[in-house]
Amino acid sequence: MDPQSLGRRDQWDGVRAVVAGFGVSGAAAADNLLFLGAQVTALDERADVDIERAGLLETLGATIRLGEGSTAVLPEDVDVVVTSPGWRPDAPLLAQAAARGIPIWGEVELAWRLRDPETAAPWLAITGTNGKTTTVQMLNAMLVADGKRSLAVGNVGTPIVEAVMDPTPFDALAVELSSFQLHWTSSMRAESAAVLNLAEDHLDWYTGADPMLAYGQDKARIYHQVERACVYNVNDPQTEQMVLDADVQEGARAIGFTLGMPGVGMLGVVEDILVDRAFIEERATSAAELCTISDLASPAPHFVANALAAAALARAHGVGHAAIRDALIAFKPDGHRIALVAERDGVRWVDDSKATNPHAARSSLAAYDSVVWIAGGLAKGAHFDELVSAMRDRMRGAVLIGADRALIAEALSRHAPDVPVIVLDDGDTGADSIMDRAVAAAADLARAGDTVLLAPGCASMDQFANYGERGDRFAEAVRRLGD
Repeated sequence: MDPQSLGRRDQWDGVRAVVAGFGVSGAAAADNLLFLGAQVTALDERADVDIERAGLLETLGATIRLGEGSTAVLPEDVDVVVTSPGWRPDAPLLAQAAARGIPIWGEVELAWRLRDPETAAPWLAITGTNGKTTTVQMLNAMLVADGKRSLAVGNVGTPIVEAVMDPTPFDALAVELSSFQLHWTSSMRAESAAVLNLAEDHLDWYTGADPMLAYGQDKARIYHQVERACVYNVNDPQTEQMVLDADVQEGARAIGFTLGMPGVGMLGVVEDILVDRAFIEERATSAAELCTISDLASPAPHFVANALAAAALARAHGVGHAAIRDALIAFKPDGHRIALVAERDGVRWVDDSKATNPHAARSSLAAYDSVVWIAGGLAKGAHFDELVSAMRDRMRGAVLIGADRALIAEALSRHAPDVPVIVLDDGDTGADSIMDRAVAAAADLARAGDTVLLAPGCASMDQFANYGERGDRFAEAVRRLGD
């Protein structure tokens, strides 16, 4: 049965769906496809899936195949494959589906098709290399402050398919989308969308001759057929070019955000005040105040930029200035994002473990004048030359850990040879010990007035379960240092 024309109110009986991956989004997709009447087979080779939920779905009629070898061969009778976002296009199961002409959807594509045609909430969508989660959470806080029933969904929080299937309609959804999710999305038409920035990340996921080009093309999908506003970063010309190249609906506006003085049709900063010159009647001659930088949880430039992007999307949806101000004043970012851990002997210790690529690390370094930088992990195909060249004058020293520490050491040697660098081998020690050693080494380099900054520029999975554990280990090591 061809599922391409089916939606929320159609009969899915007879549709044979394979769900590739049984993580959070895969389980949600399988659950809701079963609810619609489809025949569902879910496959995953990982050992850490939700066994209890798998058992429940089996009771409801799904076929669940887990463990080694379970995804090697695509079943014979399949009408659609719904893939989890982390699966690369060259994964055997997906390559077999493509070769057989079987539609491949992501959970986002499935969710868009399952919106209720009478009560569908508009999507305010956000992507970018860095800052997505914080910006989506800020946007959702603005919508809630304006009295809307909204939810942060997608690559953060609730799977989108669960939100669109909620029997109580939402007024709007703040949607975080990764490049992986956008790769498998074709039908989505966001009310407004933003690309926050574009820099090297996840290049190991892309297998073509120009991974960075493919990565950018996937990000740019978010602007396709946007209805109201395409929000872009004035300081990142690549995002503006995406808007210029996008096929949008008639009447959609290009709205820039900048950390400098905003032009007409932009949001920006005037004398430490965040202002709107895009959504006011007298925008040619005046600006509306949103809040001050001191009102925000952090004055870091990338945090201010996130606030402006969220405000642009909120204003495009009709949220008032007062609600935006109230939301930004109250907003506190999740852990491991430029979080002050301690201040001792004139040295600040800051956890930005969420800085998992060079662009994010560079943004974090730019927030401080004199830094002892703790970095390293899995670089995912990224490079550090531009970061080091731009930030070397801010570096008191660097402490390097993790699998790709030599890559960062080489960039420092080329572009900042005068910066003291301590490279820590893994040895036979565990995560606690390596972070204790890194913190001790950083303490030896730091002077009063410095910031010791964990902004690794790399993923964490070589030494830690995730970036959260890495940040926790850092905070624990800092506290032990003071004992």
